[in-house]
Amino acid sequence: MQRVLDFLREHKEVALATCEGNLPKIRTFQIMRQDEQNLYFATSAQKAVYKELRQNPNVEILAYADNVSVRCSGMVNFNVEDEVKRWIYNNNPVLSRLYTSYDKMVYFCLPIAEMDYYDLSPTPPLFLHFDLMSGEVGKGFVGERFSNK
Repeated sequence: MQRVLDFLREHKEVALATCEGNLPKIRTFQIMRQDEQNLYFATSAQKAVYKELRQNPNVEILAYADNVSVRCSGMVNFNVEDEVKRWIYNNNPVLSRLYTSYDKMVYFCLPIAEMDYYDLSPTPPLFLHFDLMSGEVGKGFVGERFSNK
């Protein structure tokens, strides 16, 4: 699992999938902070993504680079400690260019419920599935039993 978390640390730009009603919405986001099972993000309360997350907190993210992709899913929450919000704002220079203060933004956390790792470089390609809620780990190759996740 550490390999997957390290990949996310190195590849912070992700596609974030939400829903608006029954329509999928996808956009690029940056992981602002990460700990063992949580990914942190920031946005504006005026953006559509904030309203979508409030209506339906179920999301997936996807990171991809060099024939490797990582997909994470879970339910976001907006219970981010003030200290973490300040850290995110102070350690991500783009935010201060867009917002005058850390409290002008909305912060949310994705506790990772499930995580998939695909490496298409080897033959056959490697697939790892992690269910962080149950602690189960699946390992296989693309096209095998675990490929339906």
